[in-house]
Amino acid sequence: MLQKKIIAAVRGKIDKAVKSDVNIIFFLSPNILNVKGIIDEAHNSGKKIFLHFDLAEGIGKDKAGLEFIKKLGADGIISTRVNIIKAAREVGLATVQRFFIVDSHSIETTVEALKASKPDLVELMPGIITKVITEIKEKVDIPVIAGGLIETEQEAAAAFEAGASAVSTGKPKLWKVFE
Repeated sequence: MLQKKIIAAVRGKIDKAVKSDVNIIFFLSPNILNVKGIIDEAHNSGKKIFLHFDLAEGIGKDKAGLEFIKKLGADGIISTRVNIIKAAREVGLATVQRFFIVDSHSIETTVEALKASKPDLVELMPGIITKVITEIKEKVDIPVIAGGLIETEQEAAAAFEAGASAVSTGKPKLWKVFE
């Protein structure tokens, strides 16, 4: 699904992201008042948009909320929650399950959660944890996105080298085609 892609991770306005070379935007501050405009702006620029559903304000964290954003045209969602990932898949949204790796126990709980939820993609944070990217890739057949604390081309390259299929970053200087 992904192969060495940079994903724009954006809070607030997406104007820089829609003008960049990225083709996927992770929108991290959706709310019921801005979500339709953000989705339209992304699509009008030829970009896919994933909404961080856990952070969405004014939208129920349930199947009806997922159906609402699907109806508005969102391409997919990001969530840390197994039940949200499962429900999003049921309504036909692409899914990214996000995990924060803080210790070795986190790796095991991540693997178990992935086996239960079966997301389309998994985002491991912080993205500079190349050892964990390699370990997760060896244990589950789900494309990995490295996200968080990636601020240089070298850090992005290291994530790709470890097996990440994509890198999500809030640094506009990295929102270009990565070769």
